[in-house]
Amino acid sequence: MEEDQVGSTRRSRRMRITAGDTDDRGWTPLHIVARKGDLKQVRRLLNEGMDANVMAGGPKSFGMTPLHLAAKGGHVRVMDELLERGADIDARAKGACAWTPLHHAAKEKKKKAIKFLIRNGAFLPDDISDPRFNPPLHYCPGLEWAYEEMKLLQLESSSSGEASYSSEN
Repeated sequence: MEEDQVGSTRRSRRMRITAGDTDDRGWTPLHIVARKGDLKQVRRLLNEGMDANVMAGGPKSFGMTPLHLAAKGGHVRVMDELLERGADIDARAKGACAWTPLHHAAKEKKKKAIKFLIRNGAFLPDDISDPRFNPPLHYCPGLEWAYEEMKLLQLESSSSGEASYSSEN
């Protein structure tokens, strides 16, 4: 009887994770496992056909994608998997803020996630004070790290470009 109850519990957990329903935040199972950083479950749900760009429908998380939540948690391997499966690196949440995954990583000061997103092409305007895209720095102090990373990447690109230019001469 005990084995039967354990098996039943395992099956019910699996059913909760695979269910297409959303929780009270409007999060799908993919949102939940991405936020937890559970790469194995993220892969399983994506393999089962869940959309990497599925948007949350809750009033406080309207439009957030699994990538937003993985970035917020600093889960680089999950972010990588989501991007490999077609997640939009610059997805904008709905509402007044319209933050991207990069904004969420910056707000939580997840340096590795910030670096990963910048190095994979996340958009940043040239000016950190651009109010059309960036929140005020007191809302998102980690954004300064994103700009530092962007400058480093630009320096690397220009120095590798100079090296290849001079080697052609």
